[in-house]
Amino acid sequence: MIINKFVKPIAWCLLGGIIFVTVSPIGLRPHTITTVNIDRALAYLLVGLVFAVAYPKHWMRIALLLIVGAVAIEYMQYLSPTRHARLHDAAVKAVGASFGVMAGCLFNRFRPDVAEGRTRRPVLASDTLD
Repeated sequence: MIINKFVKPIAWCLLGGIIFVTVSPIGLRPHTITTVNIDRALAYLLVGLVFAVAYPKHWMRIALLLIVGAVAIEYMQYLSPTRHARLHDAAVKAVGASFGVMAGCLFNRFRPDVAEGRTRRPVLASDTLD
C-alpha cells in the first residue's frame, strides 16, 4: 500500500514541526484564525493520527509517548525567555494526541493489510508452484 511509504516520514516531520513551534520564540509561532487551544489540540490530533497509522501495532506505546511528550515539550518552553509553560496547555495537547491515536486506530481497522494482521511482503520465487 502506498500510504506506508510516506506516512512515517510525515509523522516525524509533523512532530519536529510541533517541537519547533512550541520551543521557538513567540514571534515565530504561526498565527491562525482559531484559538490557541484549538490549534494545540488539532496539531496533536493530527500527529497522533499519523503516528497511529504509521505504526499500527504500537498504538498504545504511541499514545503514552505522545502524552508524556506533550508535557516534556511544553516544559521545554522554559528554554525560551519569550515563552511560558503551563500544565493546562500540556493537558490540551495530551487530549488531542489521545483522540488522534484513537482516530488512527479506527482508520487502521478498515485497512485491509492491518485489519487482517498481514503485512505485505514481496513474492519470492520459492512461493510459486512450478
